[in-house]
Amino acid sequence: MKKKSFILTSIALGLSVLSTSFVAQASFPFIDADGQQIPSLAPMLEKVLPTVVSINVEGKQKSSRQNSEDAIPEEFRRFFEDGFGFSFGGMDNSPRSFRGLGSGVIINAQKGYVLTNNHVVDQADKITVMLQDGREFKGKIVGKDEMSDIALVQLENPKNLTEIKLADSDKLRVGDFTVAIGNPFGLGQTTTSGIVSALGRSTGSDSGTYENYIQTDAAVNRGNSGGPLINLKGELIGINTAIISPSGGNAGIAFAIPSNMANSLVQQILEFGEVRRGLLGIKGGELNADLAKAFGTDTQQGAFVSEVIPNSAADKAGIKAGDVIISINGQKLKSFAELRAKIATTGAGKAIDLTYVRDGKEKEVKVTLQSDEQSKTSARSLIPNLEGAELSNYSKKSIKGVEITSIKPKSMAAKRGLEEGDIIIGVNRQAIENLGELRKALDKEPSAIALNILRGDSNFYLLIK
Repeated sequence: MKKKSFILTSIALGLSVLSTSFVAQASFPFIDADGQQIPSLAPMLEKVLPTVVSINVEGKQKSSRQNSEDAIPEEFRRFFEDGFGFSFGGMDNSPRSFRGLGSGVIINAQKGYVLTNNHVVDQADKITVMLQDGREFKGKIVGKDEMSDIALVQLENPKNLTEIKLADSDKLRVGDFTVAIGNPFGLGQTTTSGIVSALGRSTGSDSGTYENYIQTDAAVNRGNSGGPLINLKGELIGINTAIISPSGGNAGIAFAIPSNMANSLVQQILEFGEVRRGLLGIKGGELNADLAKAFGTDTQQGAFVSEVIPNSAADKAGIKAGDVIISINGQKLKSFAELRAKIATTGAGKAIDLTYVRDGKEKEVKVTLQSDEQSKTSARSLIPNLEGAELSNYSKKSIKGVEITSIKPKSMAAKRGLEEGDIIIGVNRQAIENLGELRKALDKEPSAIALNILRGDSNFYLLIK
């Protein structure tokens, strides 16, 4: 019997952006010119489509061809080699150029923030974002999270933009109608429709990513990555990110990152300059019929706790090995993978409500999540005229600030004299303790920007504007 071969692939290559702040009503039925009532999504889409963007990226990879290919998972290589996604060039040991297309959606018109997939913009040196009306903007990465495949891009000098309204994805139900927007195969802005096929879905891959997907049968193909999945009100319910298919094309099984999950990560990036993952402190797996019978519970879905880490948030809340966690914040859990994704994308220090089953009885407990220091994701440089600098929060001994963790050779940051290991502790005499404070200081758009920098035993100001 032949083994079935399925392709789980990211779908970077097209972009459609929602660029209006509105609450569109699902205009059914549509009244045509003859006064006839015709069911149509057109009235809603006329308001939504201007809020969708196309993303064009360019960059270079320093690794050799062999290393570059090795870095691409087997199930993704077909996508990278088919001429639709990325193209590589150069000798084996030289920097290799690549180009790619993806989709995104504007979530903040005033700041010019665009939500997309990490795999759309990862390693990009140049990002160009095009709106439905043909306008183009340069984009820069504000922050990204590889483990959840979310990235936040900011447009340069944003003007006359509109933003999409975010829906509460926790309220989705199987059977709800969905609409996906993107640029499949580079054809241009395309809209498809379907329903929510499943919730809390995991692909079962061993990549270590946090998967809590909305599954939909709306047609999604290469080029839809980062594009919006919306409801009939024109509200964002998810970010299209992957498909499963025997051939690599649409097979009616597509996955989107829930809007609540994406928004939680975005808010962490904007507030702290990094993703601060929550940590519950348990080990476990999926609940099955045998485990349910062995532990005397009628519960058939949930997260089975096999071990509780001493002094962890779970331990302090009284959770024990053998418990079955069945809901988080009132939302029923279908799997351990769903619990893992929701915990990891909830910020450290956040309080959550868990319901679990022990000895056949349901119990409720409030848990304050600890910080997972090993899986923080830092933001990239946000400082004008200092492109090429990677930034990370710094806190050692009595010093708090923003560390320059790496500098690209011949970049603007290098030409300005910044060095790896420099620590920014202030902007214009205002103390700075983390990336969030740095961003807030720069959001005020001061007429001059002088960075107070610690370098070894030296303390000096660097004027960059």
